[in-house]
Amino acid sequence: MALDIPTDPTLPPFVDQARRLLFGDSELMRHMADAAGGLAVNLALAGLILAGTLWAASWLSTLAGRAIQRAHRHSPPDATLQSFVTSLVRYVVVIIGLIAVLQQLGVKATSVIAVLGAASLAIGLALQGALSNVAAGVMLLVLRPYRVGDVVEIDGKIGAVRGLDLFATRLSDGENLMVFVPNAKAFGAVIVNLSAPVARRAQLDFVIDYGDDVDRALALLLACASAEKRVSEKPAPWARLTAMGDKGLTVSVRAWIAPKDYDDTRFDLMKAAKERLEAAGFSFPYPHQVAVAQRSFQPPQSKADGADAGDGAAPSPRSLSPPPTTAGSSADR
Repeated sequence: MALDIPTDPTLPPFVDQARRLLFGDSELMRHMADAAGGLAVNLALAGLILAGTLWAASWLSTLAGRAIQRAHRHSPPDATLQSFVTSLVRYVVVIIGLIAVLQQLGVKATSVIAVLGAASLAIGLALQGALSNVAAGVMLLVLRPYRVGDVVEIDGKIGAVRGLDLFATRLSDGENLMVFVPNAKAFGAVIVNLSAPVARRAQLDFVIDYGDDVDRALALLLACASAEKRVSEKPAPWARLTAMGDKGLTVSVRAWIAPKDYDDTRFDLMKAAKERLEAAGFSFPYPHQVAVAQRSFQPPQSKADGADAGDGAAPSPRSLSPPPTTAGSSADR
């Protein structure tokens, strides 16, 4: 049986509504059922909007990447631009979708914009690092100091560029570790692009004895560099006497190598040149340590001991011996 319980003006509204609901007021229960149904519908629609937003963000970012790829139909696609644009589209769609979700839940967009405008200074101060990363990412995209796939050195970290998004640059180093460099730090640091040049110069130095034949050593180094197929012919390999040091003569060979083969070719060329020089009779000076034996310490005789031995006694041969030598010295061959 439906009840119609009158309101009690002496009680607070919340307490009065709780009293009426406890006693089964039909009108209040109907209003609450309508409100719960409307809230459930709004929550369901908000969930659908959120799911549609996430799907649209993924689909539109993929579509933007394909559009950039089609724009470079006659040239290789720019992976750096693709990575940045897809990230930008994804974030923009997600922000628009979140505003639509809040609107569906009853939060007006104008109120959200007003609150954001009033708190713009605080938000700007709190997000100045993130905003600087976005601005630096745009500058990196415009200036193009590196592209996806290049091997670069940024702030002491060396690795291959795997991606450039709004906030960070992703590197994969030699140990296959993923390194995230904030765009602001990358843009403000010294960037060395190891993949940009057509060929990198490698210099190998060898120290030989002063009595060795310098011309023959240089000819052997040039022969080793010319025999290596991965060494560029233009510029041609170069070998010269570059230093005269305490240990010996320094002969150097320079060769230009493609960046992708630089490390392996340099190490192989170093091994081949060492073996070639050793086979030709050249020796490489290296530090030697020479140990000098010294006698044990004997304290000098006192005057009392000399008086006991008698006046005019000849001094012992040990007292006339030269002072002990110092510790062993080291010399280079």
